[in-house]
Amino acid sequence: MASLLLIPLDDTVIFPTMDVTLPVDVGDEDRVLLVPRHEGEYASVGTIAAVRDSVRLPGGARGAVLEGISRGIIGAAHNDPMGKLRAEVTESPDATPVDGRTRDLEREYRAVVDELLELRGDDGRIAGFVRSIAEPGALADTSGYAPDLTFEQKVKLLETTDVTERLELALEYQRERLTQLQIRRRIREDVESGAQKQQREYLLRKQMESIRRELGEDDASFVDEYRRKIDESDMPEHVREQAEKELARLERAGEGGGSEAQMIRTYLDWLIAVPWGVTSEEKLDPQFTRETLDGDHFGLDDVKDRIVEYVAIEKLRRERGIESDKKSGAILTLIGPPGTGKTSIGESIAKATGREFVRMSLGGVRDEAEIRGHRRTYIGALPGRLVRALRDAKTMNPVILLDEIDKVGADYRGDPTAALLEVLDPAQNSTFRDHYLDLELDLSQVLFVATANQAETIPGPLLDRMEVIRFDGYTVMEKTAIARDYLFPRQRERNGLREGEVAITEDLLRTIVAEYTREAGVRQLERELGTLLRKTATRIASRTAQEQEEADAITIDLEQIREALGRQKVFQEAAARTAVPGVATGLAVTGVGGDVLFVEATEMAGKGLGGLTLTGQLGDVMKESARIALTYVRGHADELGISDDAFVDREFHVHVPAGAIPKDGPSAGVTMVTALASLLSGRPVKHTVGMTGEVTLQGRVLPIGGLKQKVLAAHAAGITDVILPERNRGDLDDVPQDVREQMTFHPVMTIGEVLEVALEPATAPVRAEA
Repeated sequence: MASLLLIPLDDTVIFPTMDVTLPVDVGDEDRVLLVPRHEGEYASVGTIAAVRDSVRLPGGARGAVLEGISRGIIGAAHNDPMGKLRAEVTESPDATPVDGRTRDLEREYRAVVDELLELRGDDGRIAGFVRSIAEPGALADTSGYAPDLTFEQKVKLLETTDVTERLELALEYQRERLTQLQIRRRIREDVESGAQKQQREYLLRKQMESIRRELGEDDASFVDEYRRKIDESDMPEHVREQAEKELARLERAGEGGGSEAQMIRTYLDWLIAVPWGVTSEEKLDPQFTRETLDGDHFGLDDVKDRIVEYVAIEKLRRERGIESDKKSGAILTLIGPPGTGKTSIGESIAKATGREFVRMSLGGVRDEAEIRGHRRTYIGALPGRLVRALRDAKTMNPVILLDEIDKVGADYRGDPTAALLEVLDPAQNSTFRDHYLDLELDLSQVLFVATANQAETIPGPLLDRMEVIRFDGYTVMEKTAIARDYLFPRQRERNGLREGEVAITEDLLRTIVAEYTREAGVRQLERELGTLLRKTATRIASRTAQEQEEADAITIDLEQIREALGRQKVFQEAAARTAVPGVATGLAVTGVGGDVLFVEATEMAGKGLGGLTLTGQLGDVMKESARIALTYVRGHADELGISDDAFVDREFHVHVPAGAIPKDGPSAGVTMVTALASLLSGRPVKHTVGMTGEVTLQGRVLPIGGLKQKVLAAHAAGITDVILPERNRGDLDDVPQDVREQMTFHPVMTIGEVLEVALEPATAPVRAEA
């Protein structure tokens, strides 16, 4: 056993008989140990190498020329006094076996290597080198020269000290490489043979067609099949002419006419797939329509009334023989927060009118070809989604739901919303032209129903073509009724429970609505009910069969609700938030419905006259509202009972919490004025008051949008007084009657009226100094 300098080789394996030059300084060492290393782990066997020469490498570094001698089994390692790593090494020279198996392995190895070199196209030098090796151990090591072997395979070969086992391992590796090369060669030959065969078949096919034309014969079975399908289809005349024109082209190209024939056949397949002249028999019964819609959805009277009106008008037209005007098609757009039933009502409309239903999701669509189709000059061209929708519906008068139309994008591939301008215009969609079919399609019989979360992201020209019906969300009472009549029975069935097996009171349903959800829709409410019933189903399933038969129906109580759903998630926090001056409760509309925002204002020492800092990811509109608010309060300080000194050497900070959420919109002006006025006057804002409205520099309160959604959010948050612009007084008719009865509304025209209602009475003199 010898102590040798250990030189680690990262992801590199050096075998005995290999020569290598390494950028290392070996000093006076005669021999060193080269050990492979991967991610800090050393191999158990290294290569003992003799130092043949010391050289200077490019760049001035010292290097050593090393020659592998034999394997070395690594023992204990330690650092010498010079700090160099050394290891105790037991040399393991290759023993020359004399048994016949080793000689057989050696002969087979040489044969496999010769075959490998033949496939690789060796010029004879490598083959001569392999033939010159007489020792079986060194012969096995030559497989380590192959670049195809992984680092792990090379290490395993190095650590195999028995020569016979090493030959077996090397032979296994070389056979794997030979198999891979043979497969690659076979694939290459198959591809070349296939190309030659295709070319030969093409020439023979052309010769066959020429002979058939000379003999007056024609195998037209596939053409006859297409002709029969065209005759059976109720195509309009202009479509039939186009189909026959393409069929004549296919007939000239022949059934095996290459890519052109395949393109024509695909086009004809699409022409035949469109249900030309096929329409569903509509149920024109207004009473049945209303009953169907009421059975599927609670509330939503606006959209239900509009569908009933559509059915009633169509019924009168047909009974009185009045020709239907193609420009009078119904295109409804349902705009509202998620979970309010916009998508599901499309299916109910189809069921109520006896039409087929097709849903087209437009969220994220950025390619205009998705609507109009690709032109046939492109490889892989397809018709647009509307043609595919008609094919799936198998009728020309389905209900097509254009889901998430507000999330359509635009990029270099075109603007899909521009293509929808023609689709959703009753004056144009009777002659809609798909780029792939290149024919006019009559979409006037289709009942289009579009859905969106907000109207602001829909382009103005497109929105102008739509009949907008707004879904502004549900009140607590409506959510409770929906949970009782729709959601609870549906979740009970989905969780495998029978009708009389579990029950819950309406009061507890209202508790779940009020304490676990604050959404405009009912999607989260259904999830909470699903969680509650899953827990209940688990309890029932854990009983024995006899216990289930003897047990009474489970009536869910408050304790079970807390156990299943956890602690209360929604709180009415207006009172706590507005307890100190400088905090006002504002009302806003987001993409998921109405919401309550707390605007906070504070002051600090500073230089100058009333600097302003804004935080909370506010948009440009809200930033301008904050600056207007500060200017108004400073300009009307005397009227508000605020000393002029309150603005000297002071800075103000306005913050809207939930800073991770971007906020913008023209309805926060009065809230910011109220927050600043409350801060500087020392009068807190009444915790029962929420407000909305924009303000001018003169203190006029401007009208806003989305009043119903804001009022519903205020009602859910426990607010009883709402300040709104006078010009929005008429919008209160949209608010449900039960909500109006529980709240007090204060229409105002000036900011003075706002502050009179919103601020608590002054209980102490307003401070006169900062």
